[in-house]
Amino acid sequence: MNLALALLLCMFLEAHGFNKQYHVEPQPNFDLEKFAGEWYRIGLADESALFAMFKSQLKVSKGLLVLNGNGNVNLTMWTMRPYGCSVNVYSYEKTDVPGEFTYFSKRHRITKDITIVETNYTDYSLVLKYKNLEKEYTQVALYGRSSILRPDLIERFRSFALSLGFSEEAIIAPTDVDPCPIPETRNTAEFREDKSAQTVNQSVFATENLSKV
Repeated sequence: MNLALALLLCMFLEAHGFNKQYHVEPQPNFDLEKFAGEWYRIGLADESALFAMFKSQLKVSKGLLVLNGNGNVNLTMWTMRPYGCSVNVYSYEKTDVPGEFTYFSKRHRITKDITIVETNYTDYSLVLKYKNLEKEYTQVALYGRSSILRPDLIERFRSFALSLGFSEEAIIAPTDVDPCPIPETRNTAEFREDKSAQTVNQSVFATENLSKV
């Protein structure tokens, strides 16, 4: 293989394959208490075949992240279904590294990680699921405190996803907002009392079962 062809191949792999050498660190000095609260998922990057089937249905969705008292967190997502508003609670366990969590994926039957890559706590957060960077399992999500799609945040999210090897087609920033309502934020104790009556799943920011997006 001559040098020119080798360079072209490297460029192709860089543009179309995940960068497995990319080392992702969580937000420096991550503050979980500041990170808690209401978030909107306003962008998602996913190369899986399942996502490709359902990405046209993706909407800006609402969620509420609360601490459960031992360093772990629960994320509640509200999604409109044909039968009404569906509520799901997703549980994540802390690790020794602030800004990194783990959970067991029932669909893929493996333990995955979640990394809060970047956030300013008041406007946006970039979240990476599964740092092993495999097309079937890895996702990048952009969350905002508002459902409004700020161009600079979308471009930051897009650039990060591309740097990991996601294709342009896999990066989605929906404009429609899910109409399912979110209740007023309550304190953690009240939320824990009510969540026992809700459906508990283990996923990543409500994207594990894309057939229900």
